[in-house]
Amino acid sequence: MTHLKRLTAAIFCLLWTASTAVATPSVDDIVKRVEANLSGETAFMRLTMVVRTKRGKRTMKMESWAKGRDRSFIRITYPGKDSGITFLKIDNAMWQYVPRIEKTIKIPASMMLQSWMGSDFTNDDLVRESSISEDYHAALAGENETEYLLDLHPREEAPVVWGRIRMHVSKEYLLPARVSYYDEEGRLVRVLDYLEVKPFGERHYPTRWRMLPQSLDREGHLTEVIIEHAVFDAEIDEAYFTKRALKRFSQ
Repeated sequence: MTHLKRLTAAIFCLLWTASTAVATPSVDDIVKRVEANLSGETAFMRLTMVVRTKRGKRTMKMESWAKGRDRSFIRITYPGKDSGITFLKIDNAMWQYVPRIEKTIKIPASMMLQSWMGSDFTNDDLVRESSISEDYHAALAGENETEYLLDLHPREEAPVVWGRIRMHVSKEYLLPARVSYYDEEGRLVRVLDYLEVKPFGERHYPTRWRMLPQSLDREGHLTEVIIEHAVFDAEIDEAYFTKRALKRFSQ
């Protein structure tokens, strides 16, 4: 009887291991599912951005509309001096409308690495962040019970700025937990933590994004994005994704 029990237990263990191995997604599938879980078919959000520096703290509020990974529209609603500033992204192109001077500005490629509204995020983040599966080769660097650890290296000729990206991915939600960005010399430039995952309908989403720069010239800086409200996969008016929208939806 003891021998039979041991044999049964061994067979069960082998079957469980085999079924687990089959269920484990490929590295490419993990990256694609992370992108899909972060973006959705469409997304509307109300959010707050808090920028902390050695000199103090600055708070902005905004609304955003997005369709897929290629089109997005952002409107600043607070503070008053910035209220009405809008941003439009179509594919890899980006424009800004400033109501104070009633002018639409196309953001050139040379400014894509500049700070977005004084934060630790860049203009490039808004345009390129969701193209990891297209621009990087992914490899599994390790895993534990709760996370996958991925190393991402740029594909040849990919129009990217990072020499390497290391991503911790939650197994429960297939969402990033921490993303570390390295330059071409292998120096750590910044770390982005995705925190406080909460349900929005049938989708789970990180509601606090914390960007911590690592360079000495930005020591003491920190930018947090707090998602206060989000609706995914609902219909969004196509009018938000035209250049006319920059002025039309400024107010």
